[in-house]
Amino acid sequence: MAEEDKYPESTGRRRFVKGVVGSGTLAAAGVTGATALKATTAPTGEGGGITKFMGMENTAGPAPRGMPQVPIEIDDEGYLKGMMPKAETKTEQGREVTVAEKEIGGITYSPKWFQYCGVQTYKGIDPEADQDNYFRYKEGSKFDWQSQEVSAGDKVHVDDFSDYESWGNGIGKSGLGKPAMVTWRSQDVPASDTITVQIIRSKRVEKMSGESKWLKESTEKGFIANLNKCTHFCCVPSFKGISGSAKFGAENMIYCPCHQSVYDPFSIVELSFTALPRPEDE
Repeated sequence: MAEEDKYPESTGRRRFVKGVVGSGTLAAAGVTGATALKATTAPTGEGGGITKFMGMENTAGPAPRGMPQVPIEIDDEGYLKGMMPKAETKTEQGREVTVAEKEIGGITYSPKWFQYCGVQTYKGIDPEADQDNYFRYKEGSKFDWQSQEVSAGDKVHVDDFSDYESWGNGIGKSGLGKPAMVTWRSQDVPASDTITVQIIRSKRVEKMSGESKWLKESTEKGFIANLNKCTHFCCVPSFKGISGSAKFGAENMIYCPCHQSVYDPFSIVELSFTALPRPEDE
């Protein structure tokens, strides 16, 4: 069988493999090669194209771009939720499609932001999935405080972070921010379908929110969140969760131990990537 026919288009497998190879290629490319790569990675199917998003800046390592931010809101009882735009039907290029977009701080937010590492196939990324938007604590956290003070599956509450201005665990600077590992829109799904998100509450986020319209509307009470999938090879990074991060100057950053990619949770920038074309059956 020819190489190009190993994975029929209907399986989606070939498209994912190409995406991984493309990420590695982009990571290795210099500035002079970027223009040429844009031409070779241009989408051919309907719905593909350049997707812009707001994310935590990648400052070191092979990751091709930052990790996307998940906008936060807090309900009247103090529980944290990730925003998910409501889906609506629109006509695009002569056919009806389901679109989910929300204007936040002058930026168009969409689940397209999470279209990498196979996350786009997770049940909860579908805006119409039977899931609520609350963050819930993830089992097996790297953080002692989370393992000792809350239970996996509990909804995340503001009061759980009351010591965020002084919290520390011996990794990097204390008082910089208090983190947690949580799940989002992932009730009653297998582990392979779980959307993992990292939350940080920090005074620095409070300050940043006063300097950016986007951050003012996408963060609250010093809380900021990101989809916790490294854009290099889909590993799980951590803010102050890995003691070896100091070796790479990342003790106060989000650090991915697999290939030493580093992300700055306090540098939120506009980024972009080439989105997948819309599947033919949609």
